[in-house]
Amino acid sequence: MEKIVWSLLLCTLFSFGQEQAVASVNLEQACLNCHKTQQIPDRLIYKRYLMKYSTEGRMDEAIFSYLKTPEKGRSIMPGPFFSKFPMKEDLHLDDGILRQYVTAYLEKLDLKKKLVLEK
Repeated sequence: MEKIVWSLLLCTLFSFGQEQAVASVNLEQACLNCHKTQQIPDRLIYKRYLMKYSTEGRMDEAIFSYLKTPEKGRSIMPGPFFSKFPMKEDLHLDDGILRQYVTAYLEKLDLKKKLVLEK
């Protein structure tokens, strides 16, 4: 019985890890390639969301809400940003997929991973 429980747990963790990896690859293809091509500063955008919303949950909701209905008035970026960079177009994505992209984006740019404590 114990072996079955451990096997199921390992399978669940493995499939979750694969799902996160797929979401990360899809994020690169669907979103970040355009950011790179158009030189849109994704780290700057992340930092602005972090400064305004401060928690990952609130950032997740704000980014999801903006991407679901992109409008200048709902953007975290100041008006002059849009004179240099194009306005985000509606992605027409399923909510589940969009949530995966937002989660992968927050995971990829998470500042906590870059903090290193000196010994």
